[in-house]
Amino acid sequence: MKKVFIYTVATLFSVFLGQAQDIKQAKIAIDAEQYEKAKNILETISTAKPSDGYAKFLLGNVCLLQGDYSAAKKHFDEGIKCSTKGNFTYIGLGYIALDKGDKAEAEKDFALATQNSGKKDLEETVYIGKAYTYSDHPDYKKAIEILSNSRLVDPANTTVLLALGDAYKFNKKQNNAYECYREAFRLDNTLLRAKMGLGTLIKNAHNFPVAKTSFDEVIALNPNYGPVYRELAETEYLWAMNDAGKYDMHISKGLGYYEKYMSLTDYSLESRMRHADFLILAKDYKALEAEANEMSKLDKVNPRIYRYLGYSAYYNNNFDTAISSLTTFVSNPSNRVIARDYYYIGAAKLSKALNATPIDNLEVDNAILDFKKAFEMSPAIASELPEFAKKLYDKKLYIQAATIYEIAIANPETKSFLMDNFYFASSVYWACNGIENLSPQQIEQLKKADVALDTVIAASPSTQDAYLFKARIQVLLKNDILVTKNYEDFIATANKKDAAELSTKGMKAKLMEAYNNLGVIYSNTDKVKAKDSFTKTLGIDPANQYAIDQLKSLK
Repeated sequence: MKKVFIYTVATLFSVFLGQAQDIKQAKIAIDAEQYEKAKNILETISTAKPSDGYAKFLLGNVCLLQGDYSAAKKHFDEGIKCSTKGNFTYIGLGYIALDKGDKAEAEKDFALATQNSGKKDLEETVYIGKAYTYSDHPDYKKAIEILSNSRLVDPANTTVLLALGDAYKFNKKQNNAYECYREAFRLDNTLLRAKMGLGTLIKNAHNFPVAKTSFDEVIALNPNYGPVYRELAETEYLWAMNDAGKYDMHISKGLGYYEKYMSLTDYSLESRMRHADFLILAKDYKALEAEANEMSKLDKVNPRIYRYLGYSAYYNNNFDTAISSLTTFVSNPSNRVIARDYYYIGAAKLSKALNATPIDNLEVDNAILDFKKAFEMSPAIASELPEFAKKLYDKKLYIQAATIYEIAIANPETKSFLMDNFYFASSVYWACNGIENLSPQQIEQLKKADVALDTVIAASPSTQDAYLFKARIQVLLKNDILVTKNYEDFIATANKKDAAELSTKGMKAKLMEAYNNLGVIYSNTDKVKAKDSFTKTLGIDPANQYAIDQLKSLK
């Protein structure tokens, strides 16, 4: 009987040790971004031991990393019922709640996850900190607070240090992040992600040669650590964007590094998707289309493939395919839709509309609605909208152009902010010019246009055309006092330009416009000034019939 008991205990210990080793291997695979391998390990554990809530939690986490919310929630819901470490799965549910923007529900789930935890049970707090860091609606300060408290409990816990370093990094506290990564690697020099984290900080500071050296040091420690090649690829991409003369060289190197990354992450659908994401950044749309077709062979129903098909179709001028693929993608409520999805739907619709004969104005309006959705999700998209507004402006579709420019100038951080303000005002003016009875909405837009020009003038007082359009707008608003002021400001600013610019046909026409309009206004109040204005017009063009006739009438 005793022998049987000893054998049973030994067997149980063997099983426990085996599962612990399997969990460790799954974590190593997750860190190496070998998600399919990790899933296979965790699914095997879950099948062998259905009561293991921790395995289901990790499995759900992998699904979250792959963007599969429905599968993740399924694993988390099952994990709650598990007798062993089922509390961890509440953290996964909290993460999903954060991504949905439901912070109250997330906090409730996190409380359930930790209600029976002791002060030294730090793993739960690490995952909660990660949830606040990596959520679609991050709260970096909350993550830092939670993880800093965990560090106080165990200052040498490298998992805590690594998670805290990430939270500091995303919160742009680079010095704090550097200290955490450095300390984690000092305590455990096998922790490659910490060493890599130091390189990412250097990369983010745009010190690309030093960042590359840092990543090469990681490779020297383990040439088979896949994520470092992804970081090198992204470094080369950023380097290319900051070194136009060597753009192609850096992009080529980046693509090579990404191929290496994929080879070390088993060419799974997930690694192919990451590769596709990089191809989008690299603007290699032919390769993107090829990759999308390869992915469709692996999984014909994976929704993200529609994204890649849509993006590549847009750049290959297959606008109908782009619209249908991306509309299918964004219509699925379980998909993680991003601003760029709506941006490309709008871009495809607008391009299709402008190629039609006649132009499809309804489709243009639909495109603008998609651009608005994109901007609402990510104001940074504003920097890419003026390109489309200018196409409409050049087609004299001024109302629609003004609408897109107005979306763009809602983000004052874009490089083209001042130019976009000017073109917004110009679009509004040309949209209203010639209309006898302006509607209240048109009057309101003209007032917004005037303010937009004030923004231009405040930043660049020498932009003479800003004063010119302010004067033109006030002509439409029938405010002679402001018409006078702005035409006079235009003339004063224009006359500071060099002789070559003043002698151009365009500048002469604008000056004559200003002098003639001032002459008309002064005719009612100061005939001397009126005559002087018309005389200045004739000084530019002695044959200007309007000025000649007005001078005759003033005699």
